[in-house]
This record gives sequence, structure tokens and C-alpha cells, in this order.
Amino acid sequence: MIRFRRFALTALVPAAVLSLGLSFGPREVLAQTPSPAPAASVSPSPAPSASPSPAPLATPAPAASASPAPSASPAPAASAAPSPTAPPPAAAATPAPVQTADPFGLETTLEAKKVVMVKGTANWDSAFDTLIDAFKALNALLDKQGIKPSGNSMIVYTSTDDTGFTFLAEIPVDQEPKNLPKDMSIGKSPEGKALKFVHRGSYDNMDNTYEAITNHLDDKKLEAKDTFIEEYLTDPLKTAEDKLVINVFVPLK
Repeated sequence: MIRFRRFALTALVPAAVLSLGLSFGPREVLAQTPSPAPAASVSPSPAPSASPSPAPLATPAPAASASPAPSASPAPAASAAPSPTAPPPAAAATPAPVQTADPFGLETTLEAKKVVMVKGTANWDSAFDTLIDAFKALNALLDKQGIKPSGNSMIVYTSTDDTGFTFLAEIPVDQEPKNLPKDMSIGKSPEGKALKFVHRGSYDNMDNTYEAITNHLDDKKLEAKDTFIEEYLTDPLKTAEDKLVINVFVPLK
């Protein structure tokens, strides 16, 4: 199995929350009745007796010549203030596309493919450069013979230790190339039941992916074979290393 640093995972248990019960005693409400104010005694003063005086005879006033009242000009109608224009209804928001999560531990079945392959060994410190050189050698052979790959480039790890690993670099083909060098051959890619994971980013950061894979296998009590397969969905010869997208397949026993 591929070796990498393992980190202990600590489960965080939230502290229990205690609900505090507050008891309140009954509160006595005192109704205060206001004392009535003493009524003020009013002594009425006697009204003077008025002696009636004779009313003078009213002299009739001359009749005023009535002048026609000016016709009242109608008050100008108040100009109604324009009602504020209601804002147009908001356009229906276009729903954002749903982001589909990458497969993590997806059960799948690998089908064997015809591949041209080259064996190699590598140290972890220069692992990616060694894999790139292997892919370059395979692609140079296919380009020279005018053969196009029929699938994505793959790395099959056959053994690993603390210092490095052995591998097979494979490229699927429909047509078998001729005059193969001694270190190259035609064969079949791995087949059978496997779990599928996805790694995005540089090759150096794959330790984190394999750490998550190991934790997943432990949680599910699954036993993997001593082989891991990496399928490069992005061309490693043309893609920036931090933009790589790699399927990781873990064959199960």
C-alpha cells in the first residue's frame, strides 16, 4: 500500500448545555384608593336686582341698494401630485448551476484496456518528474508511429516504500506499436472492482488525498489490494501541475 504521513483525528465532543430554571415568587399588588378631596363650600353672592329701562324706539335704516354680488371664480383645481411609479417587478433570478461533488469512494468496475507500458522506479523527492519522463517516452513512441492514444494516461503503482516506488506508466491504444524498446511492452490495464476517488491539484499534495482514502477504507472496514491506479484526466505534459485532475482507483480484495 502507498505510504504517506498519517495524522491522528481528534473527535470534538460538544459540551452539554445546562438549562437554568428561574423561579419567581408571587408579587402582591396593592390597590391604593385615593382619599376624596373635601368639597369646596361656595357661598353664592346675591345678584343685584336690575331695574328694567325702557328700550329706545329703533329708527328704520334706509334700504341699501343691493349690488349684485360678484360671481365667485371657481378655485383652480389642485394639481394632483403624480403618484410614484412602482418599481418594475424584479426579474426572476437564474438559479446557479448545481456544483456536483467529485466522487469519493464510489464503487466501480474497471475494464481491462490494451495499453503500451513502460516500467520504472522513482524516489518520492523526484516522483513527478520521473513520471513525466515516462509519459514523454511513451508519447514519443506513439507519435513516431502515428498512433493516437485511445484513453487517458495512467500510472499503476506496483510497490512502495519509504524512499520510493516502482510503477508502470500506461497509455491505452487500439493499435499495437511495433519495434518496442526493451523496457516497453504491450499489456492490459488493471480490471475488477475498485473504489473511485478524485484528486485536484499538484502531485505533491496527493498525500492529503491518500490520507483521506486510508481513513475511508478504515471507516468502511474495506481491504484494498497492494495496487493503486492514477488516471490523469488532464494531460500531465500540457497542464500546470497545480491544475491536475486525477482519478484514483483503489482495487478491493
